[in-house]
Amino acid sequence: MDVRIGVTQTPKEIEMDLGDGADADAVARQVEEALGSESGVLWLTDRRGRRVGVPAAKVAYVEIDARQDNRKVGFGVAIPR
Repeated sequence: MDVRIGVTQTPKEIEMDLGDGADADAVARQVEEALGSESGVLWLTDRRGRRVGVPAAKVAYVEIDARQDNRKVGFGVAIPR
């Protein structure tokens, strides 16, 4: 499952792969809990075991993509004849 976190005052996103066994509903609840607290930090652990913490006050948006069937790899080029 992929998670993208937008952080205020920066154009870049934090992108994480939480692994196939991650539960999208549990991640959403974890995000809601962190955003609901005044001094909260959103902590997520990726599939390699790395932990990333984002201050809840700086989170602009969170996108949770639990579907793995929409991934596209590579690109195609049309060659005129």
